[in-house]
Amino acid sequence: MTTDPRSQAVAGLQGARCSGCSVTVYPAEDACPRCGGPADPVALQGTGTLWTWTVQRYAPKSPPYEPPPGGFVPFALGYVELAEDVRVAAVLDLDDLDDIRIGMPLSVTAGPGVPRARPTTPAEERS
Repeated sequence: MTTDPRSQAVAGLQGARCSGCSVTVYPAEDACPRCGGPADPVALQGTGTLWTWTVQRYAPKSPPYEPPPGGFVPFALGYVELAEDVRVAAVLDLDDLDDIRIGMPLSVTAGPGVPRARPTTPAEERS
């Protein structure tokens, strides 16, 4: 693959599907991790449900961690199971960490580093 699937230039999530065994992966790879066959680029839907999650409540040790100017803020990480049967690790962007529930509908977007997930809107759920 010539394009980094986590690049901001890529619209949406770019995965790959094996032409032999049909397994789909994210991030995109040239070869299938299951059978080693060739994998073709595929745009992933980007919506799914929360499979599991955890909350990072303590700042990592420093160095190498450098706290942001406002200090460390707890955040959630989870695996979102997409319609294509792929689980994507993502930072969960929610206002209240107590609102997180397994099975909640989420929308995942790629960017620099780890993908980010946010709750889907009612309009996104209907589409």
